Amino acid sequence: MQWANIILTISGLALFELICSIDNAIINAEILSTMQERARKWFLLWGFGFAVFFVRGFLPLMIVYVVNPSLGLWGAFTAMFSHDPEISRAIEASAPILYMGGGIFLLFLALYWLFLEEKNIGMHVEKIIMTHGFWFYAIASIILTVVVWFSMQMDTLRAFGAVVGSSVFFITHGFKHNAEESEKKLIDQKSGRLSDLSKLLYLEVIDTTFSIDGVLGAFAFTLAVPLILVGNAFGAYAVRRLTIGNIEKIKNYLYLKNGAMYSILALGVVMLADGFSVHVPTYVSPGITFLFVGYFYWKSIKHPEYLKTSGNKKKDKKNKK
Repeated sequence: MQWANIILTISGLALFELICSIDNAIINAEILSTMQERARKWFLLWGFGFAVFFVRGFLPLMIVYVVNPSLGLWGAFTAMFSHDPEISRAIEASAPILYMGGGIFLLFLALYWLFLEEKNIGMHVEKIIMTHGFWFYAIASIILTVVVWFSMQMDTLRAFGAVVGSSVFFITHGFKHNAEESEKKLIDQKSGRLSDLSKLLYLEVIDTTFSIDGVLGAFAFTLAVPLILVGNAFGAYAVRRLTIGNIEKIKNYLYLKNGAMYSILALGVVMLADGFSVHVPTYVSPGITFLFVGYFYWKSIKHPEYLKTSGNKKKDKKNKK
């Protein structure tokens, strides 16, 4: 891979990790606001190490191992950093299984948001789709059926990968829903040494759940795990910095979540195309991410609510002077 592609891939991964973690950052910020300063610093320093080196390092390892069980656990670990042509060929040969699972997962994630989640309406079509939210389950079932049918014509393992992707989506969706309910209880608790510890552990658990989106989506950018680790590390660090100091500012960008979900929708299609052995150039995934996020960022800063907030901040600065 050329240096230009490497830089573009890492930049795209970092941006993708960041925008996919906006909801996670908001939940983190709400809980951290009830905790002592020492616990917040611990979360930023040691929690970051756990999030990057364990969660975002362990999940790709397990994915490589699951799709290549013949390598063994240690073999999967060394394969992530190996330049051995035979190992590279083995990973590439089994990649369609990963692409199918990841593609279905991302596609369902985006469609669920389009049909059923509350959102800031960035385009008129979103409002129309939300009025037909009950169609999500029917459409998801039809997509899975079609993908499995055509996958079986090529390889039964690809079809199995698609089914696994569907299962992972519904399992993680259940955990996320539970996280939102648990968040309300934790925020109401008084800050204390024991409660701070329990909240820190809880934050790491939900970070693991939310990171699945970013890790699976990262394989739409590249199969090179070292690049995934570097890109996700930058994104995870940015999320933690935003969580600590600037989460209210991020909330003012009303349509960033829209950009994230349309990126996820497009990356899901890219992964499914790769799963069906349709070659997609490496620059497509980061290009799509920058395009959607850039558009909805621009749309956010043009929104009256953002302009009003920005105007108030400028007035406050003038008054202080």
